[in-house]
Amino acid sequence: MSLWDGIADAIAKATGGPFQIVARSESGGGCINRAYVLTGSDGTLWFVKLNRANHLAMFQAEAAGLDEIRASATFRVPAPLCTGSDAGESWLVMEYLTLTGQGDAAGFGQTLAGLHRHRAARFGWHIDNTIGATPQPNQAGDDWIDFWRDRRLLHQLQLAASNGIGRHVVDRGELLAANLAGLFPGYRPMPCLLHGDLWSGNAAYSDGRPVVFDPAVYYGDREADLAMTELFGGFAPDFYSAYRESWPLDAGYTVRRELYNLYHVINHFNLFGGGYGPQTARMLDALLADLR
Repeated sequence: MSLWDGIADAIAKATGGPFQIVARSESGGGCINRAYVLTGSDGTLWFVKLNRANHLAMFQAEAAGLDEIRASATFRVPAPLCTGSDAGESWLVMEYLTLTGQGDAAGFGQTLAGLHRHRAARFGWHIDNTIGATPQPNQAGDDWIDFWRDRRLLHQLQLAASNGIGRHVVDRGELLAANLAGLFPGYRPMPCLLHGDLWSGNAAYSDGRPVVFDPAVYYGDREADLAMTELFGGFAPDFYSAYRESWPLDAGYTVRRELYNLYHVINHFNLFGGGYGPQTARMLDALLADLR
């Protein structure tokens, strides 16, 4: 059985009706996956992500993350249909949505605040997932600083060391990790539901509703989601003002924003190398200066 025959069979089983692929077009899948839009004989459209067979767990975790956000009744997400693997490939099939980059930015900010109001008892999540293609450990914990130090900052630094970032950078990162509490004076984060990878490329609108996709879900400090929206830009001022009106931010956010974005910059070094190494070093120096 070919890969596409296997996917067609999986769609048929998941929907409970016959399904035959009559058209297949390649779509933008980002830097990690390949992506296609399938048209069925009944006229239905499905969005399919592909990767090597050993990435099945990544797709299963992504589907679980989409379901977690969908259950919050806040953002619209492409509903996952099925995952599977065959012919050396793994896949995730999900609802196809017609997306646009233009919409109600203030409504997006209000919806994000609504997402963050969904909370858990502990930081983390019930399964590990990925940030891009990098494993993201989510073992639950009661202390946010410990969680961020061990599951986020030190985890990425260890990977960066093996990828050749330089011992002096790792040493600076470990020094920051040992003194993280200094960036949280009087601030006690709550375990809020996070998208986890919220840059503008993972946000859009469909039929007037704000949409998010490609999540790296876990429960953590809501500032981490806000911080990433500022890392690469693309979110309008109305988005931020509406979020802050819905739920004001602590005064220390501007410092912690750099801490949270450091995680993503180190991850980009681990995925792509290049100038993200020097950027990591500069961010570490700035954060260590803020501790003084």
